[in-house]
Amino acid sequence: MKKIAVAGGGIGGMMSALMLARKGFQVTLYEKEELLGGRLAFINHEGYKVDKGPTIVLLPEMLKELMHEAGIDPNEYELIRCDPLYDIHFSDGQIYTKYASIEEQIEEIDRIFPGESENFKRFMNDMDKRFHLGKPRFLEQSFLKRWGSVNPSTVNALRKLNAFRSVKKQLDSYFDNEQMKIAYALQTLYIGGNPYTTPAIYSLVSFSEHKHGIYYVKGGYASLIDVFERALKRSGVEIKTNTPVQKLNQTSNVITSIVVNNEEKKVDAVVMNGDFPLTEKLISTPGKKAGRTYQPSSGCMLIYMGLNGVYEDKKIHQFYMGKDFSKNMQEIFKSRTIPSDPSYYVFHPSIVDETLAPEGKSVLYILIPVPSGEEIDWEKEKTAFADRVIYSMVQNGFEDLREKMQWKIIRTPKEAMQEGLYGGGSFGISPSLFQSGPFRPQFQPYGEIDNLFAVGASIHPGGGIPIVMQGAKLLADGIERKYLTRDVIHNE
Repeated sequence: MKKIAVAGGGIGGMMSALMLARKGFQVTLYEKEELLGGRLAFINHEGYKVDKGPTIVLLPEMLKELMHEAGIDPNEYELIRCDPLYDIHFSDGQIYTKYASIEEQIEEIDRIFPGESENFKRFMNDMDKRFHLGKPRFLEQSFLKRWGSVNPSTVNALRKLNAFRSVKKQLDSYFDNEQMKIAYALQTLYIGGNPYTTPAIYSLVSFSEHKHGIYYVKGGYASLIDVFERALKRSGVEIKTNTPVQKLNQTSNVITSIVVNNEEKKVDAVVMNGDFPLTEKLISTPGKKAGRTYQPSSGCMLIYMGLNGVYEDKKIHQFYMGKDFSKNMQEIFKSRTIPSDPSYYVFHPSIVDETLAPEGKSVLYILIPVPSGEEIDWEKEKTAFADRVIYSMVQNGFEDLREKMQWKIIRTPKEAMQEGLYGGGSFGISPSLFQSGPFRPQFQPYGEIDNLFAVGASIHPGGGIPIVMQGAKLLADGIERKYLTRDVIHNE
């Protein structure tokens, strides 16, 4: 039985380990922290708990199908449908509500943005066609031979998906109202991308919200970690926490062993699940070429709060937009300065989930997109910046927020970088054109190393929990072809 070591217990590592074990491999999962989960984790404080990272469940059917394939029964977790999806609050007081129902959405558009409903129907119709083109071509296949993959067929598919235009440029061709454009551009921030430069293929995110819905995991997204851990144990995966992989030993083009706790372990293959540009440091082959330079995604400042009371009049997900969205994006992605008038997202899960806080109390999560990197001295700036955002929230209807606040915790890109996120970016490498599809690192990232594989937000097909899980499926299927069917891994 082939022995596979999985280095990193994030969602990609856990999913890879599960799928590989179910295919008949002997799998050991090594995690450097005390708990599995990676980005999927809780902030636990004084009897409260709130998701530390991902909150919005997109592509729910894909998530359920992949978990089922990994041996997880749908009865082991509960998805709660969000409808309305969320509110977008504009600085002029306008509030646009997004709905799962297309009929309700058209009524809302006619009320808020008269004249745009036909444009919206055209947008949804076109995106539906592109989703059915893009899903099998870019989510369900790999591009292991990068330059062989960039063939006329791939380029033609990218052209049909408008990959050579930005999300914002594409929306300019559909909508007339600037607020309407922003309402369907901001979703690129879910994956740390700038809508003014991110390829228009990522407009499929805002389309998918309507087509497939938005959901919430009862108990918090990170409650899936316990579900995965039980499934890993059922599948015979050996789990080693507090056990970082210190080194990969290589002979010729093969990883022969790993080093953990200063002890060498023989392996037949290794799967790396850290943030990919950083995991390259584990490879210590003499004469190894310097790795490719990547552009990190945007960073986030996150504010977690425990409150005395619940804001029953709010929705679980809400977005608050600054006066000048274009300037906000320039500050985050170009000048790399603290946003002067930030847009931000507020997550208030206690509206639908009483298990997250003591009775009568609640949790609140605020995410503010900010630059990644080290240009900003966050220790100096974070308190004043958080206070500005909290002041804005009070002005936007979170009355008595300071009085209700029992505690707050602030997390910045500095902490993200310390925890191993590349460049302090919150979403892996940036979803730019030349870091997407065939240009993104693949599950076998080094052609010259035969048994080294990778999975995670920075690996094709990209970030977001269901998409990383899909990447784990591509990896597991590829390893199965390589070792169990004796086929050569190839670009399908």
